[in-house]
Amino acid sequence: MLKTIKWLLLLVLLLCISLYVTLHASLPELGGNKLVAGLEQAVDIERDNLGTAVIRAQSRRDAAFGLGYAHGQDRFFQMDLLRRNSAGELAELFGDAALKLDERHRFHQFRKRAQALLKHLPAEDRAVLEAYSRGVNHALSQQALPGFEYLLSGGDIQPWQPEDSLLTIFSMYLDLQGNTVERELVLERIKQLYGDEMLAFVSQNDPIQAALDGSTLPTQAMVAPTLSAAALDRAELSTIGSELDAFVKGSNNWAVTGHLTQSGHAMLSDDMHLGLAVPIIWYRAQLNYPHTGGDMGERDIQVTGVSLPGAPVIVVGTNGHIAWGFTNGYIDTADWIELAADEATETVTERLDSTGAGKDMTLRLSRFGPVKHLGDKDYALSWVAHGDFAINLNLMHLETATGVGEGLELTRHTGIPVQNMLIVDEAGNAAWRLTGAISARDNPTQTAQAANRWQANGWAIPAEDVPIVSNPTNQRLWSANSRVLSISDTQRFGDGGYAIASRAAQIRDNLLAKDNFDERDFLAMQLDNRALFLTPWHQLLTKTLKLQPDEFADDLKALANWGACACSESVGYTLVSKFRIRVMDSLFAPLQTRLAEEGLSLSKIKGNLEVSVWQLLRQQPDSWLPENMADWDSYLLQIYRNNRDELLSRHSQAGKLADLNWGKVNALKIQHPFSKQIPLLAPLLDMPQVAGFGGHFEPAVQSPGFGASQRLIVQPGRESDGILMVPGGQSGHPLSPYYRSGFDDYANHRPTPLLPGEVKHMLRLTPQ
Repeated sequence: MLKTIKWLLLLVLLLCISLYVTLHASLPELGGNKLVAGLEQAVDIERDNLGTAVIRAQSRRDAAFGLGYAHGQDRFFQMDLLRRNSAGELAELFGDAALKLDERHRFHQFRKRAQALLKHLPAEDRAVLEAYSRGVNHALSQQALPGFEYLLSGGDIQPWQPEDSLLTIFSMYLDLQGNTVERELVLERIKQLYGDEMLAFVSQNDPIQAALDGSTLPTQAMVAPTLSAAALDRAELSTIGSELDAFVKGSNNWAVTGHLTQSGHAMLSDDMHLGLAVPIIWYRAQLNYPHTGGDMGERDIQVTGVSLPGAPVIVVGTNGHIAWGFTNGYIDTADWIELAADEATETVTERLDSTGAGKDMTLRLSRFGPVKHLGDKDYALSWVAHGDFAINLNLMHLETATGVGEGLELTRHTGIPVQNMLIVDEAGNAAWRLTGAISARDNPTQTAQAANRWQANGWAIPAEDVPIVSNPTNQRLWSANSRVLSISDTQRFGDGGYAIASRAAQIRDNLLAKDNFDERDFLAMQLDNRALFLTPWHQLLTKTLKLQPDEFADDLKALANWGACACSESVGYTLVSKFRIRVMDSLFAPLQTRLAEEGLSLSKIKGNLEVSVWQLLRQQPDSWLPENMADWDSYLLQIYRNNRDELLSRHSQAGKLADLNWGKVNALKIQHPFSKQIPLLAPLLDMPQVAGFGGHFEPAVQSPGFGASQRLIVQPGRESDGILMVPGGQSGHPLSPYYRSGFDDYANHRPTPLLPGEVKHMLRLTPQ
């Protein structure tokens, strides 16, 4: 027996050694000299202690080659997933289990659209994409072994094509506007099932508003519509779990003009909130190349920030003259058109290939767009992502801009998902504008519209009437996914699912509280986790539990000591935030249960439900109360009991309330996709787990797998004082020294310098 155990241990050891040797052989070479084809002149790729890729080239095309080479070395699997995701081709890598997602995304035919868009790009932009692709593919050709992801999955590596960079951006459309597309269908179905009264009830304006011009949309005290007994029979007390908790909106940015900084330079803060995984979505990079153009003649460009692996541009960053950052715009960018019975459509077959059986997908197309059946009607989708102006490389022009005015002009028609762009310059100027693909159609609606209201010409061209706010009198600008526009502009551009304005209001008030700011002040604002939005919910829960003070003595004590913040040690914050979600889950379970039968979810309109739920709690209509509940007090108490029991079963083996501290319940868990399927790989692949800090409605947004994907703070011209924090390393290879580089700074809220540090590795690419 002992001899057998020894042999087994030896076998495990040999397997581990073999795995290590194999993984080590797939590490990229970061130093030395390489002869490569496809370059005009030599390119240097330097890496500092964080692995930041510093590209030094003699042209923008060669800089794209160098960035593609670095992306290919460090992040190719991530790039592969992004292109396959939008194209609906994941099953070719992961088998039939991915067919359902592929079918949803193939509905948009993004690969065909990418191929068509590529042909119409300016020649120089195509040349940049081609150079980038050559760089990626040359990096792949230098690998002794494919990345470990392909060794585990058995998938084949397909060369990178220029169209794949456009597919990468289409993946961002799905991520940033996918809920906008579905939101209109949810509201349309609610209208069909429950009528106009319910539609109005669940789509009210929130009284918390923080538009830049101080305008407020009208609010009213609506009477809750009657909910039929048949609807209540369809759902139990807590049917949909954390459905309304699953969809979190984030992203903040703000700026001040030079009037409010010691240096006189304007200052920008930007923290885009996205799903967090390993590797992290962004890639730290600096591009250096000469540029000829404008009034300044030939000059050297140095642009520093984050890039998206798969695309040859710096997405957010600074060039020493200007700096820019984004939050998702959430204007209405899609219309569903109700089709008449005699509307002409075309049926095509899309083949979904797979490592398994695969399938043929039937897709109907109309003059408006692809067709979906819902209820007893057909609807066609018109979406800016389907348009001729959906994607271009105009964002790249910011790299050479020297001031706010020039930057705004160069990005008038930028082909990206529409964003709130904040742009500042070294002269002290600051401006906000919607930047991205915006259609000229001017009749957005919350539900589907008739075919005779569809504006064919409006969908064919980009909008020209996009508002700008530049150097406001209060010297401050902000956005946080809520409404930024004036009332008239909101009517023009529509509501694509704005976030509750609690974060924006908190940021605005923080900006108005001081008259001078530096980088540390802005970082403190990014980390602001004061729970102002949840205070009414705290009051409601406290009042409810005081009905049974003996039963809930410990709970009331935790609420009294909650700290009014999304702090790691706070048990009270956990109780309040989870109580809110469970109340909303329970009240709207009848609607959600019915919608879920058709693949729809109230999570797409959950921001609007905040107003509705408080009206229900105040009015306490009998028709919304489950039959087994005597009154609303009993109902809320039972919701809390169920919720607490579930939290304790999940987070405490001993059943102790102290184990429900927010740091544990909301722990930051940044995981690799493979470790979710193979938990034994978690210690090797995942980032270290960190106590939760921040919530959903505070500027410091964080949930276990969602939060600030980067934190940028910079004054153009003073980059040496700038901050760029990223919650993960540069490399996707677990044996790379750059796999977790920078994560500790992010997890412990230590500012990481924006500019690259001392060179640790230098790779020279020389034309063959």
